Amino acid sequence: MERYEAVFEIESKSDSYAARRILERVYDTIREESRSVREGSVDSSELLGQFETLSAVVKEQTPGRLTITYEVFDEEFDTKL
Repeated sequence: MERYEAVFEIESKSDSYAARRILERVYDTIREESRSVREGSVDSSELLGQFETLSAVVKEQTPGRLTITYEVFDEEFDTKL
């Protein structure tokens, strides 16, 4: 399994704003994808809840770190959907 990681250090209010915008964009994208593909599923509701929590924390504008990790699995997508 391959692993890629991007780390964004939040050291100022403008960094915090940028992190909030990143999370808002990801949340909106996941919400739209969930409506068309996974509407009402438990995993999409849980994932959206996690991003809502992240967004709330970033809105507090405190120093921190946003880490994005992408892990590549050794399997293929199920094309029967």
